[in-house]
Amino acid sequence: MPSSRVWFALAVFGTVIPWAFFGGWFAQNGLSPLAFVTDLFANGAAGGFSADVMISIAAFWLWSFFDARREGVARWWLVLPAGFSVGLSLALPLYLGLREKESA
Repeated sequence: MPSSRVWFALAVFGTVIPWAFFGGWFAQNGLSPLAFVTDLFANGAAGGFSADVMISIAAFWLWSFFDARREGVARWWLVLPAGFSVGLSLALPLYLGLREKESA
């Protein structure tokens, strides 16, 4: 299994890359959360991808909650704001880094 540093580095990439896109959208459209969510479902391709990611993060949160209890990952709750503020690209490697750090 990769070290926690690898997972945390992937979490940084998983934050920076999506926010490069999000930042451009917010610069162009303002800070309207409703408009942002509406644009997530602007067409079939975007809607399908958005639904896929939302279902995936819900499944990840559920799995990681029980995994964290079993593995003793103390700061599991950090994946919740990570998922809401960025998405699965941050939440998943962040959790794997926390989990690997606990087992080291």
